Amino acid sequence: MNDSIKLSTLTQLIQDTIQSRFEGEVFQVSARIMNVKKYESARRCYLTLEEYEYGSKITEIRAVFWSNAYSEIEKFEKALRQPFKDGAEITCKVKVRYHKVFGLNLDVLQIDVAQALGTLELERQQTLEKLVKENPEYVQLIGGNYLTYNNRLELPLVISRIALITAPNSDGQRDFLQELKGNKHEYQFAVTEFLTTIQGENAHQLILDQLRLIEKQQENFDMVAIVRGGGSISDFRPFDDYALSAAVARFPIPIFTGIGHDRNQSIVDLMAREQKTPTKVAALIVEHNFDFENALIDLKARMSDAVTHQLDRAAEKLEQAKRIIRLSSPWDILRRGFAIITHEDKIVVDPSLIKEGMELQTQLMNETIHSTVTKKTKDENKTDI
Repeated sequence: MNDSIKLSTLTQLIQDTIQSRFEGEVFQVSARIMNVKKYESARRCYLTLEEYEYGSKITEIRAVFWSNAYSEIEKFEKALRQPFKDGAEITCKVKVRYHKVFGLNLDVLQIDVAQALGTLELERQQTLEKLVKENPEYVQLIGGNYLTYNNRLELPLVISRIALITAPNSDGQRDFLQELKGNKHEYQFAVTEFLTTIQGENAHQLILDQLRLIEKQQENFDMVAIVRGGGSISDFRPFDDYALSAAVARFPIPIFTGIGHDRNQSIVDLMAREQKTPTKVAALIVEHNFDFENALIDLKARMSDAVTHQLDRAAEKLEQAKRIIRLSSPWDILRRGFAIITHEDKIVVDPSLIKEGMELQTQLMNETIHSTVTKKTKDENKTDI
């Protein structure tokens, strides 16, 4: 039997071997971070790096951000606008270190932030390309803009019945409802809330379930509002989901989104009508109704002007008709020096009916002359009167 050695001797041998093999070497690895424990005061972070294949973990190793590299975590959080927490995927530079007390670790030296951003954007572009390719009737990319069945739906003249998808007791829910209820025009709205979790691993499916519930009773709503407050990039990932985005693109009721701040834009935003924040969605609804009210007021004014104009024209025509009638009246004719000839109380208009010996009455302005016809002659020269 071999002579035993101290444990410290063995661990020293391991340390020397690892140090000899990996001294000065730096490796770039991609992994999922788990078991993250940050100590901001000490500027230190402990975690494990894990690799998965087909959903199963195939390896893991402990890792450490020492104080000289802790700023990499801060750069990551600032650039990706998401916390450095369990489940994030990173690519980082590491070196191998073995400690006789703490065992094998990887010292993390640097995080490839650009690669992390690129991976997220690549996934977004692949999803968008898939939406266009597999849904040609509902999604088209024209002039750099995504035109969908949903965002081209005509809005109702007045929006009053709203289906609201949001998280319960959330800032987004509160901001949206307060903006609606406090509108200065005192418009009234019927809001039906479909409350659900809107961030996390399964959030996209939960939101999709709410949309399906709304679709079953679509005749009860004028529009759908999907709202949430701000958050990290990872918080918005459910809104980049393919199935949810496709459902929004083809949804039969207009959808407005207010699911982030100005710096955030999800694929769901592109498929619907994006208004950035819950408050802006509510403000747009109020403005839409105000525009309709103004249009009605303008129409009323134009109709009033048109009616007034028609009445004025009718009054002018009536006065003109009165003048014509007055000028055509028998008394007006007599006043101008003409006479009216009657026979047996009937006005004679055809001179051929007048015979010699016939008794006639000639009506002048103030007198009537009675006469008997003794002779008739034709006016061959058409005497000018």
